Amino acid sequence: MVRRARDGSTWRIGTDADVAWIAEGTSIGLTITAAIPPVFDAYATVEVAYGEERVRHDPALLGLLAEQSATQPWWLGYLDTGVDDIVFPDVPKVTLYAGWEYVLVEAGPEQAATWRSGDGRAFGTGDLPNLMFPADHSWLVSTLWDDDWSCIGGPAQLVDRFLHHPDLRARQVALGQDATPPGHVAR
Repeated sequence: MVRRARDGSTWRIGTDADVAWIAEGTSIGLTITAAIPPVFDAYATVEVAYGEERVRHDPALLGLLAEQSATQPWWLGYLDTGVDDIVFPDVPKVTLYAGWEYVLVEAGPEQAATWRSGDGRAFGTGDLPNLMFPADHSWLVSTLWDDDWSCIGGPAQLVDRFLHHPDLRARQVALGQDATPPGHVAR
């Protein structure tokens, strides 16, 4: 088992086995199953926020997820784009989706909010991980390579909270439906 130190703690680094359930359940395309396996009760997309709006968006998103999984660790995935901060650049990576490599770390909501440095799009916040899910796999949030929205799968009650949160622009998505939010372009 690979572990790395940061912030006074030691963190477990994930393996392909930890994301096999995602790899086996997703396929390339425009539907929600390009990012989220078809194992959840409900699905949605949430537009990524920029600038001042992000100061409300990111804590709202993380807050809803933390309320759902307060007592368990989360897996955080950082996509290796070649330019984004992957937090632990010297560890083995996992492969998902179209052969993309991620650093996968077992941590939690606090680390999701603070580990990755911001890119200037927000005021005082870091960029959220590209992939997040709790140890029990009860929900999954994935932001694919060039998308400016996140895909979410989880319990219907959690997705409903995303849909009605005033600081999030979310819309429900059915399994066979194009997951691209109106006005956005899938790349």
